[in-house]
Amino acid sequence: MRMKTTTLGHALILTAAVALMAAPPASAQGSTEDLAKQLANPIASLISVPLQLNWDQDIGPVDDGEKLLLNIQPVIPITLNSKWNVISRTIVPLVHQDEIFPGAGSQTGFSDVVQSVFFSPKDPTDSGWIWGAGPVFLFPTGTDELLTTDQWGIGPTGVALKQDGPWTYGALANQMWSIAGSDDRPNLNATFFQPFLSYTTPTAWTYTIQSETTYDWEDAGLAVPVNLLATKVVKLGNQLASVGGGVRYWVDSTANGPEGFAFRVMFTLLYPK
Repeated sequence: MRMKTTTLGHALILTAAVALMAAPPASAQGSTEDLAKQLANPIASLISVPLQLNWDQDIGPVDDGEKLLLNIQPVIPITLNSKWNVISRTIVPLVHQDEIFPGAGSQTGFSDVVQSVFFSPKDPTDSGWIWGAGPVFLFPTGTDELLTTDQWGIGPTGVALKQDGPWTYGALANQMWSIAGSDDRPNLNATFFQPFLSYTTPTAWTYTIQSETTYDWEDAGLAVPVNLLATKVVKLGNQLASVGGGVRYWVDSTANGPEGFAFRVMFTLLYPK
């Protein structure tokens, strides 16, 4: 199995490895467990800056391509009033890819930004469910023609989850359509569905299984990756953070999409109120 890693990738992996060895003091265990459970909730009232490094392989018609994708994903909750929050979730993708089709060469730069806005009640429902809904936007910010859809997109997004003791389970979904963009590029009409199940221990470890399934209605393309992940909340000096990673397997993929096993490394800065 081949793997090419940029200097940025080495730095993130090293940082995560060092942080994993930095266990928090016993007096901080309770607070870190609570933070770990908040992180398992995509619309928790917690400011965080996740850095998510993904590596995929066997891309393209001859399975010769590979990709490093660093998602910078700031999450910012805003209080509307005594009953409602607004949660801003932004994904800024930084990509390095190589030979995604024969003769494509390498590209490095930003891909398209996804911005989600969730309106969410501060209190769970009587049965304990937490939910949020709102719009999602796609901005064609890619710095190379092979890193962008060249389409402006919009649609609805929503999430529903329940936290029961150490368990968190639920799903996040969105649907996006093109509203403007290049006539030379395919229109956007895609559904994203992310079911998740997490277990958080008293020592602030969280073990998660989830999928990030996408269905492209334009070409009937289905991509189904399954991720197995482990993360831990730690203290790095005075800074709270979550570190971890895991493995991904592509159960199904589009004709030119990645295949087989892949990897993910995560490092998240936390700013609790």
